[in-house]
Amino acid sequence: MKRTAQVPLLVLTGLGLLHTALFTDLYLRYVKEGLRPLLIISGVLLLLLGLAHAMLDRGPAKTEDHDHGHGHGDDHGHGHDHSTAPRIAWLLFLPALSLLFYAPPALGAYTASHAGSETVKKQKGFAALPATSPLPMTLTDFTTRVQQDQELAIKGRSVEMTGFATPVKGGGWDLTRIIFTCCAADAQTVKVHMYGTPAPPANTWLAVTGTWHSQGALGTRTAAPALDVHATRNIAQPVNAFTDDLPLTPS
Repeated sequence: MKRTAQVPLLVLTGLGLLHTALFTDLYLRYVKEGLRPLLIISGVLLLLLGLAHAMLDRGPAKTEDHDHGHGHGDDHGHGHDHSTAPRIAWLLFLPALSLLFYAPPALGAYTASHAGSETVKKQKGFAALPATSPLPMTLTDFTTRVQQDQELAIKGRSVEMTGFATPVKGGGWDLTRIIFTCCAADAQTVKVHMYGTPAPPANTWLAVTGTWHSQGALGTRTAAPALDVHATRNIAQPVNAFTDDLPLTPS
C-alpha cells in the first residue's frame, strides 16, 4: 500500500469510529457502553493523524522530487513510493468503509448455538423476592435462584425474562442473552431452555412469562435452568442487548 493511500485509510477509519460512537448506538453491537469515550478519542486521534500525515507529506515530497531531477541518473524515473506492503493491505479499506456505510451484524443465535451457557457464580445468601407477578428477572438471576437458592423461593413463581430465541439442534429453543465483559471478542452466553411453545424464528427478541420447569432438585446444581412457558410477546431489541440486565428501551 502506497503512503498516499495511508492518509485516506486513517481518515476514513477515524470518521467511521466517530460516526458509530457519536451519532448511532451501533457501537453497542461490538463493545460495552463504557468504552464509548475511548472510541471517540480513538476516532479523533486517527483523523488528526491522517490530516497531519497529509500535511507533512506535501512539503518534503516536492523537495525530494526536485532532487531526483538533478544529477541522479540512476534514480531517474524511480521517485515512486517503495512500500513493500502486500496488495492485500488494500482490504483494510473495507472495515473502514463498513463503519460509515454498512455496520457488520451483531452477534446472535448463530454464535449462541455454538457456545455453551455461562456458568453462574456461587452466591451467598439471597434477598427476599418482591411480590410482583410476573416477576421480572434476568436469565442469570433465574439460573442462580434455580440452582443455588435453598429456600426455593422461585418455586411456583411466575417470572418474566427477555432475550432472543436460539433454536436447539434436535428441537426446542433457548431464551438467550450474550454478555460482553469488554467487547464481542470476550462474549459469554447465558441460556434458559423453553418448554411448551414452538420455537420462534432465530434471533427473535421476546419477553417470556412462565414458571420453572421441574427438572432436577430445585436449589441444587442438578436443577435445570428451564421454563414452562405461559405466554410470549415479541419486543424490539433493547438498547442494552449485550448485557444480562433488565431491558432498556430508547428514550
